Amino acid sequence: MPRSARVPGVGANSAACLVFAVSAVLLLDAGPATAAGPAPFLAHQAAYDLSLKTSRRSPSVEAAEGRIVYNFSGSECEGYTTDFRQVSRLNTGEGRTVVSDLRSSSWEEGKGSSYRFKIETRLNNENTSSVDGAAERTPNGIVIKLKQPQAKTFTIDKSIVFPTEQVHRILEAAREDKTILELAVYDGSDNGEKVYNTLTVIGQPIPGTKAPTKPDVGSDSDALKALTRWPVTVSYYDRSANSTSGEQTPVYAMSFELYENGVSRALTLDYNDFVIIGAMSKFDVKTTKPCN
Repeated sequence: MPRSARVPGVGANSAACLVFAVSAVLLLDAGPATAAGPAPFLAHQAAYDLSLKTSRRSPSVEAAEGRIVYNFSGSECEGYTTDFRQVSRLNTGEGRTVVSDLRSSSWEEGKGSSYRFKIETRLNNENTSSVDGAAERTPNGIVIKLKQPQAKTFTIDKSIVFPTEQVHRILEAAREDKTILELAVYDGSDNGEKVYNTLTVIGQPIPGTKAPTKPDVGSDSDALKALTRWPVTVSYYDRSANSTSGEQTPVYAMSFELYENGVSRALTLDYNDFVIIGAMSKFDVKTTKPCN
């Protein structure tokens, strides 16, 4: 599941990076599988071409284009490494073009005990923000140590999960035929201090024998075509925001089809003010060193 950018500079709810997500909410992986167990997460590189699906605000976003490139590698024994980049170009009804360039690199320990991250966001070719830090799970909570945007140490609740563990939990719930999953997630996005409450809705499984309605470059891949996949929607809510109405609006939501080996296809990125779709345009399987 790629952890997609919330495009900065457009709309009241736009910020830096998510996480599902499309790096929460693109493609993440589980530990090594036994013969009777689930498929292991697949090391791979995938690219998604972005285009505008709809615009909801006035003045509207008249056009959008861009690309996500997602690299995922590693295993439970050596940890999971993710490199993610999303470049988006939006043409607004005000006659201006906004170009955002989000780059993130992260490493997560195989069982979710620690997490390192570095995120850079550029807006219109200017360096607008940089986040660099690490998180360590302890018996009393998760200790976050930030280097940027400023040196700071703080602790968050130990029940919070990191991005790879988030996808692992989604797949686990899908295999158990659960349709709803609630998790609090920390991915280092925004200023490195945000925690998001997430609500995941999981649809009915789609067997590998059923071809996608809109095929992409992964549809005929031997690594994907025989696998079960699930339609998934993950909504992200600002945990620190107070809702006076009792019903909080998600900051960001993403939908996708999630294969049992962690690969995602058919992305829909909902930024509230506008919606972008992402079609897989490149897919390469990478070699992973097996655990001993």
